[in-house]
Amino acid sequence: MHLVKKRFVILLFLKYNFIVNIFGVKKLKQIIDGQRKYFEAGNTLSYEARKSALLKLRECVKNNEDKITAAIKEDLGKSRLESYMSEIGIFYDDIEYNLKHLKKFMKPKRCSTPVSIAPAKSQIVPCPYGVVLIIAPWNYPFLLTLEPLTAALAAGNCCVIKPSELSPATTKIITSIMEETFPKELVCVINGGAEESKALLEEKFDYIFYTGNATVGRYVMQKAAAHLTPVTLELGGKSPVVITESANLRIAARRIAFGKFMNLGQTCVAPDYVLIEKKVHDDFIWLLKEEIIRMYGEQPLCNSSYGKIINRRHFERITSFIDKSKVVFGGAIDEGSIRISPTIMDGVCPDDAVMGQEIFGPVLPVICVNNLSEAYDFIQKQPHPLALYLFTQNKKDEKLFMEGLQFGGGCVNDTLVHVLNHDLPFGGIGESGCGVYHGKYSFDTFSHPKAIVKSASWADMPIRYQPYTSLKEKLIRMFI
Repeated sequence: MHLVKKRFVILLFLKYNFIVNIFGVKKLKQIIDGQRKYFEAGNTLSYEARKSALLKLRECVKNNEDKITAAIKEDLGKSRLESYMSEIGIFYDDIEYNLKHLKKFMKPKRCSTPVSIAPAKSQIVPCPYGVVLIIAPWNYPFLLTLEPLTAALAAGNCCVIKPSELSPATTKIITSIMEETFPKELVCVINGGAEESKALLEEKFDYIFYTGNATVGRYVMQKAAAHLTPVTLELGGKSPVVITESANLRIAARRIAFGKFMNLGQTCVAPDYVLIEKKVHDDFIWLLKEEIIRMYGEQPLCNSSYGKIINRRHFERITSFIDKSKVVFGGAIDEGSIRISPTIMDGVCPDDAVMGQEIFGPVLPVICVNNLSEAYDFIQKQPHPLALYLFTQNKKDEKLFMEGLQFGGGCVNDTLVHVLNHDLPFGGIGESGCGVYHGKYSFDTFSHPKAIVKSASWADMPIRYQPYTSLKEKLIRMFI
């Protein structure tokens, strides 16, 4: 009797989940079909419609800025200033850039026309893809959701957004303001975890924009391939810092500390490890310690402006990398608030656990090299990183690393700041991603460059038509 009852409960559970899943899939399909009809009706194509969407987006963020700041604080412990500097302020800058340049971006581009198809005019018309899916990460949960959304709307698309379930407070406020601001036929937020993401990826979208890790990125690409859907994958990797003996060590220490420990290292382009020439190693370590104390105080875990790790699973993963025998600064942890102080590990070897994967936390390994060739060879053997940072005053060294190695983007004598330039593309290569965005590149990412040739009717070149003669062959060889 007990066994029968147990089987009944299991069957009931499976039946319930089957019904829920079928209902969820049906609802997703209805949302996507609704957006496709809205798009095909031409509601997003005009300049006025796109500008209106961007203005509404900017206004809803301004009206809810305090709530957004509070949500980011709850999820990641960021101070008000850091939230504005690293997320909200960048969003405002990005949307103003799009509003300023939207007409220019939308304008068809005239191209030259070869003699072989004259008389004709050629142009490239940027056209929206249609219905796009944006899957956002948790580390900059506001910016990395709304920045691609801004570009998608500017390009004239309808958007389905899947924010991260790991940043629930920010996801909640994003959902709320999107529902208040846009019809679901234009922008719709789908909440949930991995199952909801998988269900979304089973559906046909016209473009997918994913930010996250390489493991999920491979899955996204695999699912997109079933529908031949183009994708942008913004991933990550172990972004190296190289410090040469000619570097300004004080500037290097300050800018590395800023780039590494902002958001507790939970930044895709954060310096992941340092390769430094032996001659300047000791001085750099001393200066780096000094700069960390200057920024975060003697006890960073008592600093209210110092954030927290996103959740306990990531906290435990990062703490597992810390080899106490190699810690030369920091290493303090607070399990209750899931916080880790800025930590420097020295004398690190390539086969140490901390070098096995992207750290994505406030732990900085330092590896001493005998010369720059050793550093170059080490980086060359690794998967292509999202960023590379070089500190040097030597032009020859700069040329060697910046032009010789493959990586997404980077800086000479700085960290992170390359992502703030609208005129520079941002994106990875190989393991660190595919596709680029930021500035005009964002608009281009969410637009298909449609090639149009308008041939004249007042003249016709008969040489392309049969019957083909020896004279026509001579003429064709001359034109082509």
